[in-house]
Amino acid sequence: MTPRYLSNFSFYRLLQKYPDTFAAVVCAILIFLGWLSLHLGWIGLALLIFPIGYVIGGYESTKEGLTTLFTERELDVDLLMIVAALGAAILGLWQQDYYLIIDGGVLILIFAVSGALESIAMQRTERNISLLMATAPNTAIVINKERQQEIAIAKLKVGDLVLVKPGELIPVDGIILEGLTNVNQASITGESIPVDKQVGDQVFAGTLNGNGALKVKVDRSPESSLIQRVIRLVEKAQTEAPPSQQFIERFERGYARVIVLVGLLLATLPSLLLSWDWETTIYRALIFLVVASPCALMAAIMPTLLSGIARGAREGILFKNGSQIEKMGKVKAIAFDKTGTLTTGKLEVVEIVSILGENSDRILTLAAALESRSEHPIGKAITQAALDKNFQWQNASQVQAKTGLGIVGEVEGKTVRVGKTAFIRQEIHHLNPEFVEINKRLEKQGKTVVWVVENEKVIGSIAVADAIRPEAAASIKELKEMGIEQIVLLTGDNQVTANSVAESLGIEMVHAELLPEDKLTVIRQLQRKYQNVAMVGDGINDAPALAMATVGIAMGGAGNDVALETADVILMSDRLEKISQAINLGRRANRIIKQNITFALSFIFLLLIANFTGNINMPLGVIGHEGSTVLVILSGLRLLLP
Repeated sequence: MTPRYLSNFSFYRLLQKYPDTFAAVVCAILIFLGWLSLHLGWIGLALLIFPIGYVIGGYESTKEGLTTLFTERELDVDLLMIVAALGAAILGLWQQDYYLIIDGGVLILIFAVSGALESIAMQRTERNISLLMATAPNTAIVINKERQQEIAIAKLKVGDLVLVKPGELIPVDGIILEGLTNVNQASITGESIPVDKQVGDQVFAGTLNGNGALKVKVDRSPESSLIQRVIRLVEKAQTEAPPSQQFIERFERGYARVIVLVGLLLATLPSLLLSWDWETTIYRALIFLVVASPCALMAAIMPTLLSGIARGAREGILFKNGSQIEKMGKVKAIAFDKTGTLTTGKLEVVEIVSILGENSDRILTLAAALESRSEHPIGKAITQAALDKNFQWQNASQVQAKTGLGIVGEVEGKTVRVGKTAFIRQEIHHLNPEFVEINKRLEKQGKTVVWVVENEKVIGSIAVADAIRPEAAASIKELKEMGIEQIVLLTGDNQVTANSVAESLGIEMVHAELLPEDKLTVIRQLQRKYQNVAMVGDGINDAPALAMATVGIAMGGAGNDVALETADVILMSDRLEKISQAINLGRRANRIIKQNITFALSFIFLLLIANFTGNINMPLGVIGHEGSTVLVILSGLRLLLP
């Protein structure tokens, strides 16, 4: 527990927040004072100061190195650096060449500075989680029998009614029961433009309410809210090493053993075989331990991928782990589900056909008078179309729904029927052939057609369809321009509808009338040909295919549970153009990783040559080694830039 008098000092708070930086600064001061003491001839004082600097600057590295040694029986870079520094110090005491102690101190100092810089750099990639956490309010105003009470978020229960005032952060996931507003959902979806919300719409914890007061019914427990699940997924992603990083870590363990073995040989053989003096031999071996250590190589991957995860989260693209970023950059083929992915998943009125000169607005109004009493998706689409045009209608009476056929009732004293051809033929046996052909044409375009009959006279028909997402065509075109070799449409819908949607979007390959297991077969076929295949779906019926694909991409539906659990990548804003952004992010990450690995290996090679030719001393070797590590880390952080 922090003493109260200490917690009041900003310096102490900085120490708690940046311990690595504090250790590096103190180490630098002590190494400088030690050098100054030697320069002034105060050898005793110098020999007192240097050990303190060694301990403060090298404590964390020593602890990590010994922990790895004793718990995992493995050598790591931290331990090699400490051995090299202590070796230089011991050699300096042995030869009474005290400036070698400075070399060891500089090694520890630069290693401490590198650790501090790496720590600061990694904090930048974690800032998105902190910002997400900060957007989740701690309390909410609960309405209970018209009384308002402020309680902790953790105490909320499903079914509670919460008041959200204008300009406040929405504290819970829930459904609007009262109010009209606009909500900034940037923290969840990455979209900066506020979204209009009304009664019946879903809202999410951590999003910002606009200018309307809302009454929201809690529909999930606080710990299960979308923002908390996103936080947990991003935290998990940051702790899971992708296959490439796991390979590098395995390589490091074997590599460290080789360095130690070669270092021991270099510390003995040159003196025995080449007549080098022991001081030079041991000194060059210690420099070898420093410059051959794979610090830069170890830092070539994870900072880049963590930056990619943070960048994606900022833009509404949630990667479950770093390996998905790598895979995303290698995708060659993409399979799209139709309903809810390329389309909105909601039926809309797309065309009204009138007959005998009947007014199309009246056709829609009569149909809405009946369908407003229906729960059928087609009825909801017709009613919504009439509401969007602010049409008014008289209440229908004696309304009867005929399951699978249509609906009938009386409007303004007249019998009105709305339904399929089979339903209409029950009253009208001879339909106008020209009118029938028009409706067949609409059906071939993938639209569903219902007839509208008033007093046994056909006055028109209404075509409804699952509307294609506005951005779908442009997104498909962009993916082709990016070099995606194959784009496929998969659907359980009929072939006519599937072909119609595919043609309007420019998709050549279509598989229709598929069961979930059929989609798996198509994904396997694509993987045999293209290896890296992405599947885009809504995360429900498409869950098996999402799991089978190299990368499963879910239209998050701003909180679909199955999508969050099954997919590898989640588009929080349900925007198809985010797919191309995710692929570009993956390609950039892969390029940066290759650049980092090439740079790290090249720099190690150059430092080794310089050491064996005698052109560098310990401080220069340390600067080259640690400098290359810092440059690689900073290179990885480029993904955070706009």
